[in-house]
Parts: sequence; C-alpha cells; structure tokens
Amino acid sequence: MKKVLGLIVSAALLFLLGYYAFIYYVPYSEGVRSGELIKISRKGVVAKTWEGEISQGISGAQIFAFSVLDKDQEVIAKLKEYQGEYVKLTYVERYTTFFWLGDTRYFITNVERDESPHVRR
Repeated sequence: MKKVLGLIVSAALLFLLGYYAFIYYVPYSEGVRSGELIKISRKGVVAKTWEGEISQGISGAQIFAFSVLDKDQEVIAKLKEYQGEYVKLTYVERYTTFFWLGDTRYFITNVERDESPHVRR
C-alpha cells in the first residue's frame, strides 16, 4: 500500500512540475507593442508583482496590460525612467500565469524609447 501511495504522490508531483515548466518556458507567442507608458507599479498582497499598462490609442481606449518578472531589474528600471513617454515593448505571451509571476499573460523582456506616430517633428 505504501508503494502505491508513493507512486501516486510521485506521479502527481512530476505532473505539477512538468506543468509549471511548460507554462514558464514554452511561450504561446512573442511580439512587440508600442504606446504611451501610462502605468508601472508593484502590487499584490501575498506576492508582489510588477504590473504596467501602455495606451495604444489617442483616446486611451486601447490599453495593453503587462507584467514584468522580478529578475528583469533592467527592464523595470527603464520602465520607471520612461514613465509617460512613448515606448516599444518586446514581450512573451504565456498560455497562462501563476499569481506569483504576474497578473497578465504578457511578460515584458525589453523596453525601448520610441517616437510617437501622433506627434510629427
């Protein structure tokens, strides 16, 4: 009986570990989005995560929400610096997320300052 219980617990643990690895390491999509950076904040009760938003339209009706992993300190510093400016975000979309990683499925991997197409110079 102990052997069967041990096999069941081992199989369940292996399944959960495989599921986490799949969600974390296998991206659903990758891409780039541009817009005015309107928010970057660290929030959460149990697990603090970095969350942000960019406005992709003139009226602010099209908002793109994203998360940033804690390990990406350079990205977080750039986002804080570029607050209120037009930026280009490179992201990885995951199938789903876990509460300790972020609120969204979109995780920013790089940020660059960009020129707004709405302002002609």
